[in-house]
Amino acid sequence: MSSRGARLHGGGGPRRHRGDDMSGGTPVRLEPYEVALLRGGSRAAVTVAVLALHLRGLIDVGRPGRIRASAVAPSEGTENALPVLPAAVRAALQRPMSVAELEARPEVREALAGVRAGLVAAGMLRSLPPRRTRAARRALSALLVEHPLPPLPADRKGLSADDTLLAVALHGESALNILAARFALRAGLTARAEVADKGFHRRAPRGGGTGGGSYVSCGGGSGGGTD
Repeated sequence: MSSRGARLHGGGGPRRHRGDDMSGGTPVRLEPYEVALLRGGSRAAVTVAVLALHLRGLIDVGRPGRIRASAVAPSEGTENALPVLPAAVRAALQRPMSVAELEARPEVREALAGVRAGLVAAGMLRSLPPRRTRAARRALSALLVEHPLPPLPADRKGLSADDTLLAVALHGESALNILAARFALRAGLTARAEVADKGFHRRAPRGGGTGGGSYVSCGGGSGGGTD
């Protein structure tokens, strides 16, 4: 898997490029958390932002299901280089909290609103009601073909951070369980499997997971379907 093929960038919103076929033939380039928002809504986008911070060593897991800022000071310029949503997530971590609590923080909600506005301007989302456009569905379909679910851990040596983030953005919990299983479970990003008297079942995570569905909720808790 190559993140170059996804045309990812380091800025704060979609940019034009050759490749993904957007509305009116206008191509854009997407951050992993933008792909995640289109696929699975706000929670999926915040999950990818949390994983991005983890891969940079900027956050830790406290007690199970609680994320905290890393005790290790980031290197000079690291925070300034963060995209808008990961930067907002890290700024919100004044204390340990769950993914659900992070998603509800004002600075994170503001960053999510900015991401949605950029996607609306790029023709990827409709604002009322919030839903993906046909162009966004085509773009996601193309990315899924180009970037299938990664192989098992034994076969994924050399996978870059960008590739990891894009895989989780596209495939949700299925990719987390392959690429960052231990962190995702401890951080409450994936469901915890338990063995009980009545058999094997899964318990919903404290902080909520990304899920594996293709629905999209682009409006801070409001449902959004596809057309």
